[in-house]
Amino acid sequence: MLEVKDLAVAYGRVQAVKGISFTVEQGQIVSLLGTNGAGKTTTLRTISGLLRPVAGEILFEGRRIDAVPAHQIVMLGIAQSPEGRRLFPRMSVEDNLLLGAYTRKDAAGVREDLDRSYALFPVLGERRGQAAGLFSGGEQQMLAIARAMMSRPRLLMLDEPSMGLSPIMTTQIMKTIAELKASGTTILLVEQNAQAALALSDKGYVLEVGSITLSDTGAALLQDDRVRQTYLGIDA
Repeated sequence: MLEVKDLAVAYGRVQAVKGISFTVEQGQIVSLLGTNGAGKTTTLRTISGLLRPVAGEILFEGRRIDAVPAHQIVMLGIAQSPEGRRLFPRMSVEDNLLLGAYTRKDAAGVREDLDRSYALFPVLGERRGQAAGLFSGGEQQMLAIARAMMSRPRLLMLDEPSMGLSPIMTTQIMKTIAELKASGTTILLVEQNAQAALALSDKGYVLEVGSITLSDTGAALLQDDRVRQTYLGIDA
């Protein structure tokens, strides 16, 4: 579904992503792991069209998209729930969700997806008229994921969905990600919680200072001594 080939991205003279290549197959959860500054968020922002690469290609369902405007990439079937959630805090839950469907013209389908969001996250339905800024961090994360799903993406990109959340809320978010996969959504996941991410993932890639240093199935990376020491805090 997604193919990233020799992707390089720079901020001025600083090269944040240094020629990485990876694939995401339809129906998979694929994780990008790494410490802060490894290039994970930059990669997602480039796939979304918010940044332009200095080299390499990005193909979605066989079509090259690295020069396509961001709003058209959403219309092609890619949506991102960004790091930090980036909600509109003074707007209601429902208005935030409707913004996720801004490219759509099918009113009946949009209403159907609103109902789906409320079924997936009941707290959103119960408080749909409240301002998003009044929600807890976990509730805001639910809203951010649901907003991204309102465009009916075939590929959903999640950037640090468990950041700042309690262990109980992290477990709930990860359960939701598994449910989205089961419903047919392909997911590219950036996540600091390597244990939770790899437990869900069909495949994972480890980024270090803009380069991919390891790749394997999620199960294999959970058992890799380097991953266990660096990201799981477990001695080999």
